Amino acid sequence: MRGILSDAALIIVDVQNDFCTGGALPVTDGDKVVPILNVYIKRFREERAPVFATRDWHPNDHNSFKESGGIWPPHCVQGTSGAQFHPGLDISGYVEIVSKGTSPKDEAYSGFQGTNLTAELKKREIKTLYIGGLATDYCVKHTVLDALKEGFSVFFLEDGSRGVDLNPGDSKKAIDDMTGAGAKRIVFSGLSDAA
Repeated sequence: MRGILSDAALIIVDVQNDFCTGGALPVTDGDKVVPILNVYIKRFREERAPVFATRDWHPNDHNSFKESGGIWPPHCVQGTSGAQFHPGLDISGYVEIVSKGTSPKDEAYSGFQGTNLTAELKKREIKTLYIGGLATDYCVKHTVLDALKEGFSVFFLEDGSRGVDLNPGDSKKAIDDMTGAGAKRIVFSGLSDAA
């Protein structure tokens, strides 16, 4: 019997040390997504549905850094502890890693930009994506919007995402942008009803 997630994949966005407490660019309550996302990972693993984890994997001179004319402090520099996934995130042995923003001029808020993610999903005949992580108003939003442009049905994991809110209300606006483009909001308890 096919599971409810038979044509679905989970995409966890940028749950890295630099975006969590004590990191270079911490998202408020960013750590709180970890246990929630682990529950999603467990469910997808049980149904043998693919799980991908995107990560910022920036060179020292990345164009998003203030020193290079960007708006952010240096973060998620290749090979540093800040670029590692949060140690509590259960990605061992099953989750496929997608590195983005790997060259100095490659901004890549989206997990689809400059990566082979679309090809990997289509190769597996994936039609539906469940997307959450850090941060709602930047990399999660851009990943969701690009997924919709690529023709996937998308569920935004509201309980498994947190925002930066550089300007008050940015996260709410991002959610409005995602749902306005066709994404649906979901929390884990609604997963069975969504499929």
